[in-house]
Amino acid sequence: MIGYSQQLVKANKSANQKLLGVQLGKHCIKKDIPVVHVAKSFGVSRTAVYAWFKGESEMSNAHFAIARKFYIKTA
Repeated sequence: MIGYSQQLVKANKSANQKLLGVQLGKHCIKKDIPVVHVAKSFGVSRTAVYAWFKGESEMSNAHFAIARKFYIKTA
């Protein structure tokens, strides 16, 4: 968890774990995958990724297929 602040990790843990963005955040934190890499992979801003990780916004349906491929690549 070197690349993630304790504040983000705490927000991710307390967010609704059923949300795909929160699950993605948990995966990325565990694997220490940089937010910039996630943002580029999904074609969104880092701000959007942080919001997903914290459960503040939901991923669009278009991002579900990308998430599936992303998990496979980073597993």
